[in-house]
Amino acid sequence: MDKTTVDNAIARMCQRIDATLAQQHEGFPHYGNPEDGTWVRSPGGDWTGGFWVGQLWLAALHTEQARYLDGARRWSALLTPRVSSNSVFKGFLFWYGAHLGATLLADKEAQALASAGTRSLVDMYNPKARLIPLGLEAEEASSVGAHEANIDALPGTVALLLSHEPTLKSAEIGRQHLRQHIALCVRDDGSVCQSATFHPESGSLIKRYTHKGIHDSSTWGRAQAWAMLGLAQALSLGEKTFETDAIRVADWWLAHAPADGVAFWDFDDPSIPNTNRDTSATAIAAASLLKLAALIPSRAKAYREAAETAIERLAVHYLTPVSPKDLRQPGILTAGCFNKRNGVAMENELIWGDYFLFECLLALAGTLKPTQA
Repeated sequence: MDKTTVDNAIARMCQRIDATLAQQHEGFPHYGNPEDGTWVRSPGGDWTGGFWVGQLWLAALHTEQARYLDGARRWSALLTPRVSSNSVFKGFLFWYGAHLGATLLADKEAQALASAGTRSLVDMYNPKARLIPLGLEAEEASSVGAHEANIDALPGTVALLLSHEPTLKSAEIGRQHLRQHIALCVRDDGSVCQSATFHPESGSLIKRYTHKGIHDSSTWGRAQAWAMLGLAQALSLGEKTFETDAIRVADWWLAHAPADGVAFWDFDDPSIPNTNRDTSATAIAAASLLKLAALIPSRAKAYREAAETAIERLAVHYLTPVSPKDLRQPGILTAGCFNKRNGVAMENELIWGDYFLFECLLALAGTLKPTQA
């Protein structure tokens, strides 16, 4: 992917960040209207607020401009009440919304918040089941509580637990949490089921199902991508014992993704190719592949090429403007499919899609190493 394309896409995404900062509205950006750039917002950050803050941390790192650092600090602080949330998905909030600021920009307040968030995840751990369950306040899940698990619970959460070993002695919890989710959600062929019900006294599998896929035995696009990311982050933090799992999950993606690299919302939708793409799943997978390419020499070429194919396709064909006649606000990542199962935001800008494409572009530009995020 050439430097001009990368730099141009970064500039457009910074314009979009500026436009979002300028919107005087309460709440974190959640999903957006790709036609006019307005956001549906979540007052407390839902499970997605950390991605907005993460974009601001990355923009501050890349540009060294104070408005992004100030914005990141202000929005990160607004996540503080979420430390007490009974939801494993707060791992997203405190990895992207706090830990990145601590590690990339040496922000002390962000470090304290990341530590508090990690400590609260440790408190949710079930040692008998050897994982952190969804929790009673898990967002956008049809089944929640102490006996439910979800592959979305890996990224951020495992990385926080592994990263805070020196102060919280949390690394073994992270390993167990990851190992159990692989057992519960990853099929023998490397495909991933989104959700599982387990016995809280033993952690053994009761059933697999999905909250957002087309049916319980399908492979929802983001489920596969989240698994790739959780494993890639674990490898980035030195957990080489999970390399075989990372390869089989990533290789499944490569074997089943469309030729242009942009995934459909669910790999098993019988309407393919006449159905929704999901640019957010694609961006998550691309970020994961860049990490794995840096960590697994035997698969480096294949993973790097697949990642760059997807990133270029997103930057050229899905990031506004997508043509000379496209007069929409620059830097909107279109065609994110939030929840087709429930008919929510099926052709929209999604804040996590924005974050992961931005992370990918900055990695290609050399602003950060893929394994730093």
